Amino acid sequence: MACAVMLARGGASVKILERGERLGRKLSATGNGQGNVTNLQMGPEFYFSDEPQKVARALSRFGARETISFLESMGGIFLPDGRGRVYPAGRQASAVTDLFRMELARLGVETVFGAQVTNLTHKSRFTASWQGGREEADAVVLCAGGRAAPNFGTDGAAYALAEKFGHTVSAIRPALVPLKCDPSAVRGLKGIRMDCTLRARSGGKPVFEGRGDFLFAEGGISGDVVFRASSYVKKGDTLEVDFLPDVPEKRLYSILSERKGEGALLCIVPNGLGRFLYARAGGDVNKLISLLKAFPLTVEGDFGFARAQVTKGGIPLAEVDDSLQSNLVQGLYFAGEILNVDGACGGYNLQWAFTSAHLCVEGMLC
Repeated sequence: MACAVMLARGGASVKILERGERLGRKLSATGNGQGNVTNLQMGPEFYFSDEPQKVARALSRFGARETISFLESMGGIFLPDGRGRVYPAGRQASAVTDLFRMELARLGVETVFGAQVTNLTHKSRFTASWQGGREEADAVVLCAGGRAAPNFGTDGAAYALAEKFGHTVSAIRPALVPLKCDPSAVRGLKGIRMDCTLRARSGGKPVFEGRGDFLFAEGGISGDVVFRASSYVKKGDTLEVDFLPDVPEKRLYSILSERKGEGALLCIVPNGLGRFLYARAGGDVNKLISLLKAFPLTVEGDFGFARAQVTKGGIPLAEVDDSLQSNLVQGLYFAGEILNVDGACGGYNLQWAFTSAHLCVEGMLC
């Protein structure tokens, strides 16, 4: 949608081929439905890619400030929170989608719904074909997502369109996804949510440390700090959860050495978690403090693409130029999650969508 708006504003004739029945379903769900569109703390260090320098150059051409300006040019107000995450002032992601739909209509951009492109060829022009239709064009932007969140229609089928032109697809896996762990380690804790620090080790070496929302789920863990960690860990890696990052062990000892029984952790952690930890520690104060400050878990996998926010991997940036045009076929561009670029949790993946759209438009119109 961003690419179509930018192209139409530049005077190009644009048509969107959409496999679903409406535009922007995934956008409408972003930021827990509140629309986290970008982040003021923007830089290549928040991204994973085969060519980080190309990501850095891309962000220097169209970063968070440019995205905010672009979105506000369609109407609305976008404001950051205390962590730099930028939302529409109304905190409604579906309203961002509606903003795009209104602008596309104003610009006269046509959308063909139910058009899942199954074949894309190129001779003098491109021809895109789908059941019941075909369309010719001088240039094509493939921005059909990866495999994450297939309920929104992103099942990875578009990779095959690129592969027909000789492009490769690097190994893909879920990212920003809940993690599985030993069910017995979290049994009875489902639904308990806290602000925690999470540390991860792989082969004994630290690979991640972050703080944020932590949630016990059925058979695993979730929350934004877990989503961030998921990009760094694999099966067999170990985790430690600090449930009370602002409380030193010395203070805990002074309190807990005077308390006994299941009520020892009242007003310290949620009651269900308190009972669980007290039983596991067997009433031993030192063990209890250790569990509060370094609760151990082992990663047993993740919950797959169905629960993931984004896809790690995709078409390598090495196979496109700085305008994200194919190095193999002139006029073929890529934008968004289909490329081997994925970002941290907090608006970074939508920023890449807007940045990559802008780069494609620059390449086509310049």
